[in-house]
Amino acid sequence: MKKGLLITIGVIVVVVFILYRLFAGSYNNMVTKEEQVTGAWSQVENVYQRRADLIPNLVNTVKGYADFEQETLQGVIEARSKATGVNVNTDDLSPEKIQQFQQAQQGLSSALSRLMVVVERYPDLKANQNFIKLQDQLEGTENRIAVERRRFNEVTQDYNTYIRKFPQAMLAGMYGFDKKGYFEADQGAEQAPEVSFD
Repeated sequence: MKKGLLITIGVIVVVVFILYRLFAGSYNNMVTKEEQVTGAWSQVENVYQRRADLIPNLVNTVKGYADFEQETLQGVIEARSKATGVNVNTDDLSPEKIQQFQQAQQGLSSALSRLMVVVERYPDLKANQNFIKLQDQLEGTENRIAVERRRFNEVTQDYNTYIRKFPQAMLAGMYGFDKKGYFEADQGAEQAPEVSFD
């Protein structure tokens, strides 16, 4: 009788330990992976902020050319304001919120592209050392944005995959771990641009 009781207690302790490890281990891994997503998102915001910080200097350099198209500069300023006005809470990195953020940033990218096309008509501006330096910094920032977006998507994929696997799928819902959204290619990016030498 005493030996049977000890075996039963031993089995209960082992089962409790296994369940604890399953729940605690899964929970801790979900927390770690979610924090990696949050950290990667912070880096994305950081490089977008760097780009937004460069724009006033770029606009001021271009403004020095009296006959420069004011409408183009105004478009860049407005797009920057819209882009910096869209903030995504790291607790809600849903596909819809990321799409909203991405659309605001795409508007700024388009405005900057238009500015660079217009700059081509101003040889003095293109030769200005401040402008050249700012343009190089902007190019470097665009590359950093691409790198950080890719990194964000990688850690998000790891997190989303983890919380969808068994048994984490059951636990994720209980603990409130939701699927996170990805950065996606801009609309029309799948089509090659038309090049014409007419």
